[in-house]
Amino acid sequence: MSMLAADPDVLRVGNCSGFYGDRLGAMREMLEGGELDVLTGDYLAELTMLILGRDRMKDPRLGYAKTFVRQLEDCLGLALERGVRIVTNAGGLNPSGLADRLRTLAAERALAPKIAYVDGDDLLERANELGFGAPLTANAYLGAWGIAECLHAGADIVVTGRVTDASVVVGPAAAHFGWGRTDYDQLAGAVVAGHVIECGTQATGGNFAFFTELADLGRPGFPVAEIRRDGSSVITKHAGTGGAVTVDTVAAQLMYEIQDARYAGPDVTARLDSIELTELGPDRVSISAVTGEPPPPRLKVSLNTLGGFRNAMEFVLTGLDIEAKAALAQRQLESWLPARPEELSWTLARLDRPDADTEEQASALLRCVVRDCDPNKVGRAFSSVAVELALASYPGCSFTTLPGNGSPYGVYTPGFVDAALVAHRAVLADGTQRLIAPSSETRELAAVDPVELPKPLPTGETRRVPLGTVALARSGDKGGNANIGVWVRTEAQWRWLVHTLTVERLRRLLPETEAHTITRHVLPNLRAVNFIIEGLLGKGVAYQARFDPQAKGLGEWLRSRHLEIPVELLP
Repeated sequence: MSMLAADPDVLRVGNCSGFYGDRLGAMREMLEGGELDVLTGDYLAELTMLILGRDRMKDPRLGYAKTFVRQLEDCLGLALERGVRIVTNAGGLNPSGLADRLRTLAAERALAPKIAYVDGDDLLERANELGFGAPLTANAYLGAWGIAECLHAGADIVVTGRVTDASVVVGPAAAHFGWGRTDYDQLAGAVVAGHVIECGTQATGGNFAFFTELADLGRPGFPVAEIRRDGSSVITKHAGTGGAVTVDTVAAQLMYEIQDARYAGPDVTARLDSIELTELGPDRVSISAVTGEPPPPRLKVSLNTLGGFRNAMEFVLTGLDIEAKAALAQRQLESWLPARPEELSWTLARLDRPDADTEEQASALLRCVVRDCDPNKVGRAFSSVAVELALASYPGCSFTTLPGNGSPYGVYTPGFVDAALVAHRAVLADGTQRLIAPSSETRELAAVDPVELPKPLPTGETRRVPLGTVALARSGDKGGNANIGVWVRTEAQWRWLVHTLTVERLRRLLPETEAHTITRHVLPNLRAVNFIIEGLLGKGVAYQARFDPQAKGLGEWLRSRHLEIPVELLP
């Protein structure tokens, strides 16, 4: 067992990055702001893997998160001075390259940190034999045990490739507490803590539905998880930082990008329906009672391919006859194109209002998006033709975009591979290599037994108001699917919500979901329902099937919709 903290029963794990592009100064803020044992950063997302893949195509030495290097250029000495271990997935597609870059950086500063890395997730060279075709990137989601192995051997910094987001928290906890591979409840507790802090300030008030309740959201502090030996944890933040940690801000992050009550990973399947949240005091929320099950036998694989080329032009339509103006522009452009692209779609956003006081408020936006494998069809042959309409189309014709060439877009596809076929490897600071065996005990994922619902609220007086008057929500993306988690604060509100917000009601409230398969999952401990809307985001975020390609605002759209709510439930 490798102790990472002075306290054998508590490990303080902070986060300083929720995505590639997050606050650059967060690492210094976390190191200077309070006590930490481990500092983690999450830099990888489905879109990020595509970005890093294109970086690697240009320069094989790249493929990692360059902003992490900039952070360590500023903070490496400080982290070593304070004895804080750093664990991050910033290695992306090239963890060994990042480790080499950090060693050079350290030598330039006359520092000697022990730098280890974890790889084996990259399946690109074997993609065809594994049945994945010829993608740009192919990476299995590894777990926490390679990280733990590096920390056991004394690493100060551990960089990884594509591990699950929570693994950068689970690995240090497993190393510190000496957990075994079948300590499922403890591992599941750490997974939940990791899921809460992985997206940085989303746990401390960022993207929070009831944000107007928070006194100080000017610059939210990054979260800290105080993990206990039994797998329970307390979510908090450094004193004096902005934002807040409450049951609802924690619940909001728990609802982000989840599926059903079983949250599967390579080391353990955490039961989200077992979680108990308790507010202990200002900015302190405990997570307890989490139960775990053996992980599934297959690992998820992130596959990115180049889908073709994409371009868009946006017309401004002002004043009267908006629909007729849009129809004319569409008819003209489609007939003037020398060759029709494979995909051509139109969206009319009616942002205009009658008798408007400003020209902007009198205007609507008409957007045309084209995609094709041939870059010529979506390049100037498309955008220049659109501009040619400027003096020949509807009155007041203008554009928000300039003509230009198309740009390549990616397509994300999830895959699965037998864990035994993936060579999970820890490369220690001295160069020693250790292979990490897959879990010996696994369990196929199965649907959770139906939940017994509470009795419906008795019929009474209602008022037609927005759902968000009483309900909070958080939405996000998983490939082409979107999720919306909705929850309420009181038992009476829960009795109303769970019987009211059905799949059928969701379809009526969000007509854009009508053609899609929707599944609802019930999480009574969180007074929450989670909806999975399949295919709403097309082929993933890089495909940009809709103007909100990551479904970030989908939950807020739902909260803005009006329905009859019992008066007794209203604030």
